[in-house]
Amino acid sequence: MANAMSVETVDHVATVTLSAPTMPPAFFDDLGETFRALSRDTALRCVVVRGSTKAFSYGLDLAQAFQKHGPILTGANLAEPRMRLRELIKQWQADITAVAACPVPVIAAIHGWCIGGGLDLASACDIRLASADAKISLRETKIAIVADLGSLQRVPTLIGQGLTRELAFTGRDIGAEEAKAIGLVNHVYADKDALWAAADALAAQIAANAPLTVRGVKQVLDYSRDHSIDDGLNYVAAWNSAFMASEDLGEAVAAFMNRREPTFKGK
Repeated sequence: MANAMSVETVDHVATVTLSAPTMPPAFFDDLGETFRALSRDTALRCVVVRGSTKAFSYGLDLAQAFQKHGPILTGANLAEPRMRLRELIKQWQADITAVAACPVPVIAAIHGWCIGGGLDLASACDIRLASADAKISLRETKIAIVADLGSLQRVPTLIGQGLTRELAFTGRDIGAEEAKAIGLVNHVYADKDALWAAADALAAQIAANAPLTVRGVKQVLDYSRDHSIDDGLNYVAAWNSAFMASEDLGEAVAAFMNRREPTFKGK
């Protein structure tokens, strides 16, 4: 893994910290590898994604992208370079989707700018929190690109088609309070320190619950988002028929009867 991000896991919560303000081509490989590895961690209960620089992310580093992939980005309009460009886009899409496919909840802690690829990443997370200085933009229209790494597919499920189309057609910036008002972020905090503390506290609250149940809730929510209500109800009925019985359920009942906090082990 390169230096695009660092990962620290404490008390079943992994913190993925982006170490650069932009996303050079190598970033996507690192992101995919990081989240595929996290997805294999059966002890993991939650993930927080944040940026260590002055912004969450300015998105794709265009200069480095053209330096590395210039021939297929600007080359002749022939089948071979067009096919290679499609393969590159599909690979980067898969790397972003690895975040959405993580079996545990993923929280994005957004401070400063969150533009383009930054929004692709944030929209692949389950929950988005922001600091008061956050500015978010589905900006690709302003640089003559159709956003292709997930924002046009995921943001409508968060804020609806009308608002997504407005943001995508105009490429305008929105602040943290507007993002909260339209449902793009859940909560806004005074500054980056308060944001990070809130993200850590939320992750700890999630991690304190029965971990297999939380994973099940995420799977049921993901399935239900893409299917009818009846299909979703059938899916959760099958899920609970298969997985409701557990040591953690017994612990929950015992804790309730004894008026104490439960200690879940994921069994």
